[in-house]
Amino acid sequence: MASRAQYWVVAASLAALWLPAARGQVFVVGKITATDGMVTEFHPTRVELPSQPLTERGRRDLLRMLEAEQGFAHRALPMGGQGLTLQANGTLSPDSDAIRDALYKKGISAQAGDRVVVTNLHFEKDRLIIDLDGGPFKKHRWLSHVQFNDNNVVAPEDQPTGSRITLAFEKFIPDLTPAEVKSLLEPVIDFGVKTSEEAYANTLPEPLKLAVADHRVLVGMNHRMVLAALGQPVMKVREKIDDASGNKYEEWIYGRTPQTIRFVRFVGDRVVMIKVAELGKPIEVHDKDEMAGYINPDAVRTVALGDAKPDEEGSGKQAPPPSLRRDGEQQTVPGSPSLVQLPPDKKDQQDKPEQQLQSNLR
Repeated sequence: MASRAQYWVVAASLAALWLPAARGQVFVVGKITATDGMVTEFHPTRVELPSQPLTERGRRDLLRMLEAEQGFAHRALPMGGQGLTLQANGTLSPDSDAIRDALYKKGISAQAGDRVVVTNLHFEKDRLIIDLDGGPFKKHRWLSHVQFNDNNVVAPEDQPTGSRITLAFEKFIPDLTPAEVKSLLEPVIDFGVKTSEEAYANTLPEPLKLAVADHRVLVGMNHRMVLAALGQPVMKVREKIDDASGNKYEEWIYGRTPQTIRFVRFVGDRVVMIKVAELGKPIEVHDKDEMAGYINPDAVRTVALGDAKPDEEGSGKQAPPPSLRRDGEQQTVPGSPSLVQLPPDKKDQQDKPEQQLQSNLR
């Protein structure tokens, strides 16, 4: 009996020790599991580089054509100041293991296939530094160090979530065109992806086509134009207009702090208001038509078969109402007496052939 009692005591003690340990187990995702499939195969480019250094005109062209340009990431981009360094027509550094380590420790700025936006360009002696989605560093504002009654003068900014790509050259930056820079960045970012919105933008008039290419939204655009210019929004909000009409508006929100945020308001299929909120600047409000007289063809009514065509002389004469009368049949005045035509008698119709035959015999 004593041995059996001791056995149960030992068993109960082991169970008591095991149960808390079983309840406290935690499933930890390691670096290999978290970064599996994020590092894709790298293929260097073969772009012929000019022998002349970058001129001031070429520098302005790069700033004008590349800032705010949108593309799609070919590989996962890590957050942090180190970023990726791409040697022109050469290798990508750091190596795959270091990129996985950066993705695991610092976080992912953009997954492969995500849309990225070029927000800033820095020119150094032998390298071109490209910031994506706001860059990896927070913008310094001296007001962030000022407090009033233990309260911050400005609201604290969110941590940056952008990334950085450094395009390195030998000795100096060549006199590259924007298209050549995009070709050199092809292993990391694809700027040539064709979407249905881009194909639709090519059908627009030249001023609107330039606005879409510059990623600008104008008051008067429709949903397809806005999608072609800025892509899908971060958030959509639907609210009711505070008036007697009871209509509702839809607001598309682009960007996150500390980036520039755009509020695009639709009523129906038309942009009626645009608000641009940028750090350190007052909010810009655009509520007047900016389409320069352009009318969306989808909103124009086309006269189709069966519709009454407008008067060519412009007299404004209305077309007659629909009627069951035949062409040339006299129209009676409402309220006036009219003759009633009775159908012919069937007996008369039967007698007519005999009468006609007798008249022919005579």
